[in-house]
Amino acid sequence: MKIVVIGCTHAGTAAIKNAINLYPDADITVYEINDNISFLSCGIALYIGGVVKDPKGLFYSSPEELSKDGVKTYMKHDVLDVDFDKKELEIKNLENDEIKKDSYDKLVITTGSWPVIPNIEGINLENIQLSKNYYHSNKIIEKSKSAKNIVVVGAGYIGVELAEAFEQMNKNVTLIDAEKTILPKYLDKEFTDIAQNSMENHGIILALGEKVERFEGKDGKVSKVITNNGEYKADMVIMSVGFKPNTNLFKGKLEMLENGAIKINEYMETSEKDVFAAGDCCTVTYNPLHTHQYIPLATNAIRMGTLVARNLKENRMKYIGTQGTSGIKIYENNIASTGLTEERAKNEKIDVESVLIEENNRPEFMPSYDKIIIKLVYNKKTKEILGAQIMSNGDHTEAINTISVAIQNKMTVDELAFTDFFFQPNYNKPWNYLNSVALEALD
Repeated sequence: MKIVVIGCTHAGTAAIKNAINLYPDADITVYEINDNISFLSCGIALYIGGVVKDPKGLFYSSPEELSKDGVKTYMKHDVLDVDFDKKELEIKNLENDEIKKDSYDKLVITTGSWPVIPNIEGINLENIQLSKNYYHSNKIIEKSKSAKNIVVVGAGYIGVELAEAFEQMNKNVTLIDAEKTILPKYLDKEFTDIAQNSMENHGIILALGEKVERFEGKDGKVSKVITNNGEYKADMVIMSVGFKPNTNLFKGKLEMLENGAIKINEYMETSEKDVFAAGDCCTVTYNPLHTHQYIPLATNAIRMGTLVARNLKENRMKYIGTQGTSGIKIYENNIASTGLTEERAKNEKIDVESVLIEENNRPEFMPSYDKIIIKLVYNKKTKEILGAQIMSNGDHTEAINTISVAIQNKMTVDELAFTDFFFQPNYNKPWNYLNSVALEALD
């Protein structure tokens, strides 16, 4: 069996490593447009902020490692065309411009995503940077040395983390987003209010509900960001307004969502026979809505890449979908969420209710305890749990994984209220806070 993999970040690396173990006699080839693989872009802010000193730790594999395992590993190679009928590829070597062809029995598409670059006047000025890969992070670090005023456009996870990292580097930081709150996909207002207050208390300017209209420059370099509501000095701008699937190569050839995300079935198969896709280039099954969505997360990619390998020869293991579970630390606030926010559920025309409680994680007779804020979103009629958010100064984010399992298995608030959790005063109360928030939802 000849396996060809296009792209080698999280999903591609997972597919290859699992295929090596599952099919020791397989001929495996990978084509990657960069000269490195498996960079954890979720660690960019930690690297830029100096928390991670050695960027090598942000790579969990390498071309050399794959080659040692017998994989034909071609870095700096761009796949120009794929003929699904002939099962052939056309590839360009970016170092010498040589064009060659290759064939496959099974094709794995793991081309990932690329930052959205909006068509804004002045977007091509110098010092307007993207934040996605290893080279971007190094460029940002180098440029930030001489930058005093830094503007981050986009208040998703990467934008928020970068804003904090720059502030801790004693920069003047402005965070701009067209939405009225940070992280609107993941958190409701009860949580964003607290996180935003922390950011503003540290001196970050939040320009929320503002749309960037243009960038102005001086001597070819960005100097100012103009929004519909104000203007902000900028020696450097980081664009982090989201990601789009890197799938132009397959447009008109594979079934896709409007944004270019490749549609897959429960066995990771695309609309073409013997062609699989995984990671940021394709859709996921979003369990809270029972729909195909585009949710680019490293966790999704690694799981999907692993499943691709298991299903290459036959349909062995189904993809069970995702809740979009994620977490972030914003200064003293440890935050995690899963599934639908209340606001998004209502935008989807779902009749939901929610409960929010503040609870201490362990008995008050203990010498110390953490205050936890937790919110549960559920279907008003069926009582099925659809989402949750948690925040604390202590780290209790892993509790959100339990709620993710609850959503995955279509549990109701009634069931969660009486689920068996252990009690020991060092760790929790007789009623675990997950029980407590569900108890609040009972009729």
